[in-house]
Amino acid sequence: MGKIVAVFNQKGGVGKTTTVVNLAAALGQKGKKTLLIDVDPQGNSTSGVGVDKSEVEYSTYDMLINSVSARAILIETQFKNLSILPANMNLAGAEIELAELENRNRALKKAIATLVMEYDYIIIDCPPSLGLLSINALVAADTLIVPLQCEYYALEGLSQLVNTVRAVKNEYNPRLELEGVLFTMYDSRLKLNQQVIDEVNKYFPGKTYKTYIPRSVKIAESPSYGEPVIYYEKYSKASFAYKKFTDEFLKRQ
Repeated sequence: MGKIVAVFNQKGGVGKTTTVVNLAAALGQKGKKTLLIDVDPQGNSTSGVGVDKSEVEYSTYDMLINSVSARAILIETQFKNLSILPANMNLAGAEIELAELENRNRALKKAIATLVMEYDYIIIDCPPSLGLLSINALVAADTLIVPLQCEYYALEGLSQLVNTVRAVKNEYNPRLELEGVLFTMYDSRLKLNQQVIDEVNKYFPGKTYKTYIPRSVKIAESPSYGEPVIYYEKYSKASFAYKKFTDEFLKRQ
C-alpha cells in the first residue's frame, strides 16, 4: 500500500508547492511509482508538472464534489513514474460545497481509496489555509511534511499548525504523524536563518531534515517551463538539494 504524505503549511510563500513537485518528481526518478494530488485551488502543482489547467476536463473538484472517479481524472505526466490528479480554479468553491456533505472531512480519503494500492508514494499539495481541503488532506495522509521558510515570521504560525494537526489526529486520523520539517529559502550568509533553524530544532527534536533548500533563481524559473527544477536545471544547487532531501526522506522510511 502506498504511503500518503501531505505537504502543508497554512502560511503561503514557504516553498510548499515547489517541495511537492520536486519531491514527487525525484521519487519518480528513483523508480518509485508516485502520484501527486493537487488540492490547492491555485493549481500550481498541476502546471508545475506541465499540465495545462485550462485544458483539464475533470479535476480534483469533480472528484470531491461530483463523485467523478479518481481514475477518470488521472493524468500521466511527461516525467518518469509520475502521475497527477490535477486541480483548477473550480476547486475554489469546494470549501463551501464540502461543508454541506455528510462525511466532508473524509471525502478525499474515500475518493482515492481505489488508487492507494497502485503507488509507492502519494504526495498531496494542500492549500495555504486551515480550511476543509487541508483537513481532507490531513485525514487522508499517513504523515505530514512541513516546509518552513528560514525567517522569523515562519515561526509565528507553528503553534497553530501543531494544534490543527493534533486536532485532526485526535478526531479523525489517529495514525497521522509528522514526517519532518524542511527548511526552505535558506541563505547561509544570514545569521537569522540559523537562529530560526535552532529554534525549530528545539520545537521538533529529531524531526527536522538536515538538507536545506537554498534560495534559487532556477526554482523561480522552472514553473514557467512546466518542469520541476530537478529536470529543468539538473545541475543547479536547488536541484541537488531536492535530490539530497529525497534521499534523506527515503532513508527515514
